[in-house]
Amino acid sequence: MTERIKIVRTDQELECPHVDQVLREKGFNLVLLPDNVNEDELARETQNADLILMCYTPITAQIIENAKKLKGIVKYGVGIDAIDIEAAKARKIPVVNVPEYAEETVAEGAFALMIALAKKLIPLNRTMQQEGWAWPTARWISNDLAEKTVGLIGTGRIGRSMARMAGAGFRARMLGYDPNVSAETMRQYGIDKADDLKTMLGQCDFVSIHCVLNEVTHHLLGKEELASMKAGAFIINVSRGAIIDEAALLTALKTRQIAGAGLDVYSEEPLSKSDHLLSELYDMDNVILLPHLSFYTAEAMHRLEQETLQRCFEILGDRPVLIKSRDPRLQEQKHGVTYE
Repeated sequence: MTERIKIVRTDQELECPHVDQVLREKGFNLVLLPDNVNEDELARETQNADLILMCYTPITAQIIENAKKLKGIVKYGVGIDAIDIEAAKARKIPVVNVPEYAEETVAEGAFALMIALAKKLIPLNRTMQQEGWAWPTARWISNDLAEKTVGLIGTGRIGRSMARMAGAGFRARMLGYDPNVSAETMRQYGIDKADDLKTMLGQCDFVSIHCVLNEVTHHLLGKEELASMKAGAFIINVSRGAIIDEAALLTALKTRQIAGAGLDVYSEEPLSKSDHLLSELYDMDNVILLPHLSFYTAEAMHRLEQETLQRCFEILGDRPVLIKSRDPRLQEQKHGVTYE
């Protein structure tokens, strides 16, 4: 009797009902694991797995080495920093992500945070709920977006969508810091290229982060960079928490060195009201906190599930898996992959 193909999907809290249904209907042995699964349990479940689907759970070198039947790793999402790519390459196991499903969606999330910060929507709503009304005192004076300067850190697909919304839509001046994108390309999207990060930050009323997390971008915004920002400026992060030195950000927010922040991502997730580096953020009226859900819309999840299944069937069908990402860590793969 032929052994059933085994697929392990981690982070079951991120519900993917269509993916789960289709894989089970195909007769595969699908095992779902929670996001807090420990490495030993994950190793036990994946040691005879043909495929790993993951979102946040670290897929370490130990997991990869232990999974003797493994044909591929599919990240049902974008960021791949939780996967030991080098270990996978050493075993000729292809790694693929789904980079395009939420470009507009995440940009909309960042733009929503920018509007909410500028208009003080969260504290205004809180006051309305608690007191019933708010009068036009100095506490509530807010800001226009029109003709403000917005700085983008990262001008890939999501950053460019943000530029269209804020620039063409709200007449903001768009600046972009991205060493990997030319000034000519940025101009095509209405963005003026900035060669120096600190210089750009000093000009911005809003700073929105849209770059990937890697060795270069880890703590790209530290104490000195935050100090170079205007006192009235806001920072928005829908990318990865560790791009900012979060201890420095906490200090900048507590001291009102910057005006505020809209955050959807954190180095340590989930965020918590206690025993977390950023627990104090919950009590700040100049901060908006989201639970890493700027990607989570009906439309984006439909796209994610459809493409995740396509990548799964390529791997399980012993066909080259399609790499759409421009991330060099994925582009450098030589085995079991094809590129757009």
